Amino acid sequence: MITTNKLKQLTIQELIDNYPFVEIYFEDNKLDIDTFKNQTFIDYLNHFTEEDIEEWAIDTSKLEKDLIAYINQMIDMLGIEEEDIVDSLTIIAGTDKSGNAEGFDELTIRKSEIISIVGPTGSGKSRLLADIEWTAQGDTPTSRKIFINGEKPDMKWRFSSSNKLVAQLSQNMNFVMDLSVGEFLELHADSRLVENKESIIQKIIEAANNLAGEKFDLETPITRLSGGQSRALMIADTAILSSSPIVLIDEIENAGIDRKKALELLVGEEKIVIMATHDPSLALMGDRRIVIQNGGIYKVIETTDEEKQILTKLDEMDRYISGLRQDLRYGNSLI
Repeated sequence: MITTNKLKQLTIQELIDNYPFVEIYFEDNKLDIDTFKNQTFIDYLNHFTEEDIEEWAIDTSKLEKDLIAYINQMIDMLGIEEEDIVDSLTIIAGTDKSGNAEGFDELTIRKSEIISIVGPTGSGKSRLLADIEWTAQGDTPTSRKIFINGEKPDMKWRFSSSNKLVAQLSQNMNFVMDLSVGEFLELHADSRLVENKESIIQKIIEAANNLAGEKFDLETPITRLSGGQSRALMIADTAILSSSPIVLIDEIENAGIDRKKALELLVGEEKIVIMATHDPSLALMGDRRIVIQNGGIYKVIETTDEEKQILTKLDEMDRYISGLRQDLRYGNSLI
């Protein structure tokens, strides 16, 4: 589907490359675009002078709307399946539990950005994650609105099971299927119509083992995975195989995995990562953090260079504690 924003971003040559049938639209409307192929269609429309518009009765607004409608109709008619690219997610402020306006106007989060959500237990962190997952439109208790790529999202994000906007990794995760890890990943890869299935599955198992403490393989029954191994498998699967462009994580610190590597894996796959956390290291790993109080967003804080220096010290402490934990696990003395 093409939107007004997308039309403003693509050059005419990119339009032709993506939708070859647009050349028929240009010809039918006698639009000479040959010398404007490196510019957008909006730039092309703007080049007409007032005299041109009056002399040739050009309606630029109608030409723009008609082109969008034409492309979308042809996409539907030809059954073209497009990859939906989500570059940004915008949260429009609502109200807290007392009905007071939230402490910001709007917050835009871009691809490969990490945002942490902090606040006391019960303050409303999970409500914010739910608003994002449902692409709220003022119809939830917070009255927030969620925009995708700066626009009101297509309804398919809310109601179609095949167009999952969000992958959510919850605190508790248990498998109930009687499958091996390999069979589970193969099932998911088949449902995604993946061509290079074997290499993708191998990539996922390697990434999962890089996050988990105890290694497992493709023959391991998924019901025998520990909590940490399950989390590691789902994070690797979400990062590499899932089509969902937004990942919501609820308290990854309890997962029993390498948290830093998990976030690096997700961001490296160009996901928007939003995580609720009580862990100061994870909170400071975010580019910004949302502070929740009384059910509403109290404020949004940019992580400063001084805070990043604190993060370095926290990482050192974390490595020390992880080393002690590893020694305990393998029966070593701590002295």
